[in-house]
Amino acid sequence: MHRVPVLTLALQSAIVLTSCPLPKAEAQRPNILILIGDDIDRDSLSPWGGQAHTPNLDQLARDGIRLDRAYVNVAMCAPCRQELYSGRTAWRTRAMPNHSKSVAGTRSLPHYLQPLGYHVGLLGKKHIGPRDAYPFDNVGELPMKENPNPKAVRLATRYMTAARDAGNPFCLVVASHDGHSPYTHGASDRYNTNELDVADDAIDTPIYRNSLAKHLAEVTNLDDLLGELRLVLQQEGLADNTLVLFCSEQGNAFPFSKWTCFDGGLATGIVAALPSVIPAGKSNDQIVWLSDIVPTLIEAVGEHPSESDFDGRSQWANFTGGDQAVHEYAFGAFSNCNIIDNRERIFPIRSIRDRRFTLIWSPLHASGITSNVTLSQALEWVQNDDATMQNADVAGSWVAKTKMTQHPQHIKLTRRLHHRPEWALYDRDADSNELRNLIDEPEFADIASELKRELMSWLNHWEDSDPVATEQGFINAK
Repeated sequence: MHRVPVLTLALQSAIVLTSCPLPKAEAQRPNILILIGDDIDRDSLSPWGGQAHTPNLDQLARDGIRLDRAYVNVAMCAPCRQELYSGRTAWRTRAMPNHSKSVAGTRSLPHYLQPLGYHVGLLGKKHIGPRDAYPFDNVGELPMKENPNPKAVRLATRYMTAARDAGNPFCLVVASHDGHSPYTHGASDRYNTNELDVADDAIDTPIYRNSLAKHLAEVTNLDDLLGELRLVLQQEGLADNTLVLFCSEQGNAFPFSKWTCFDGGLATGIVAALPSVIPAGKSNDQIVWLSDIVPTLIEAVGEHPSESDFDGRSQWANFTGGDQAVHEYAFGAFSNCNIIDNRERIFPIRSIRDRRFTLIWSPLHASGITSNVTLSQALEWVQNDDATMQNADVAGSWVAKTKMTQHPQHIKLTRRLHHRPEWALYDRDADSNELRNLIDEPEFADIASELKRELMSWLNHWEDSDPVATEQGFINAK
């Protein structure tokens, strides 16, 4: 099982791909279509029991494989996407802060697939860089404040059929903004706010329900796009030889999801299908890193990914029906640098999780106040006794309601917005929302010690044993 990568930060090796026998001629290399959402937590999606209406994603899961333990390194858009496209963790690319870019020498999907004859394009949201690290064909931009689907279908169809007509396979990433605030389109009336489920790590307020309904409407709009793109593949005779992969990105922008190391932030929803290759209707619960996707795709097209070039490992054997433990742990991080243009307040977080337990380390827990964009208004509500619901965001509405109700659970959750313990251990089997900290429970002491040891080994490998210094370095470099 893979624990730590072979390379250190200083070593940036060139990609070495060695051909392996293909079952058919090279002309039969599969096409690849990746659809990625924006701030969509895995557990909101119906293949994982969520309340989002996603019939096309349900169908994709019936046609292929659903990954139940897939994780990103960092629950923010730019780090997440650069991990997905490079096959490297944020510790190696250094794309850990919000809106950050990868170090020189980073390679990504175009470097690996273009030499094989692929047209490799990116349509929609970018949040990656520099250009020489991510030299995708720029297929176009997609609107954020209006329905992007008509333009996405038109441009995607043009790109895919042009590659086909030229006799080349394609790898196209369609990156919609759907799921990201401010939630301006989608049929929000599809979701009755009074009928929405409110999780036990949330506080029930009208602002939360209204925001959740609008968010879920955009998730359903993204699902509509998935259905439209698969229909295009069928109509153009491309469906039988196209690997379709859906990725939800990281968690949503509500509290305890994006910008955290909780499962709600780092878990990502991945479903993949390729007719006659990926068995239909399967699920896999082995740990998957988002950085596994590039080496997995390289193997899917008939090549051997060089382990020295990636932190991730190919999961192709698991995609095609196997059940191999590729990783024993998944590692996570949060950097406060660049959050609401932050240049001063430091609050790094690091985490490790195995198949059951999560350990989260907040080195600056004693500072008492975290900082992140979702909670910026909530912080004002915490500090201002006269604050009301007027103009509150979701987190602010939670704090305002807590001040009115003084309900013990509400107090616990609002305190959790900004006050994190130095160490937190959660048993996800018994506590899926990671609310009960077991770090001081004697029966879990050995588990906590083992996870601390493995986490520190990982951080030492990447010269990140002092996350405060790491974060200060990010800020100083700006």
